[in-house]
Amino acid sequence: MYVCTISSVFQAPRRGIYSFSFHVVKVYNRQTIQVNLMHNEYPIISAFAGDQDVTREAASNSVLLQMEREDKLYLKLERGNLMGGWRYSTFSGFLVFPL
Repeated sequence: MYVCTISSVFQAPRRGIYSFSFHVVKVYNRQTIQVNLMHNEYPIISAFAGDQDVTREAASNSVLLQMEREDKLYLKLERGNLMGGWRYSTFSGFLVFPL
C-alpha cells in the first residue's frame, strides 16, 4: 500500500527498495521538454523529448530506488511545456522488497 496526496507526491509508507517508471508525452509542441524524477527535492533521473518535427513525442525512464519511510517522490517538468500532454502521461511504482 502507498500514499499519494492530491498534489501527486508519492510518500513511502516504509523503508525499502522501490521500482518507479514514468512516460511523459508532449503533444503539438515544438519545444524540448525535460522531466526529472525528484526524490526529497533532489533529481534522481531525467528524460528528454526534443524532436521538433513530430506532433507527439514521449520522454520515459525508470529506476530502482532505496527509500526511507516518509521519503517523497514526484515528477517535475524542468524545461518546456506539455500543452495538454499530462493527460497521456503515466507515473507508476511499487515496493520491490522491504528493508
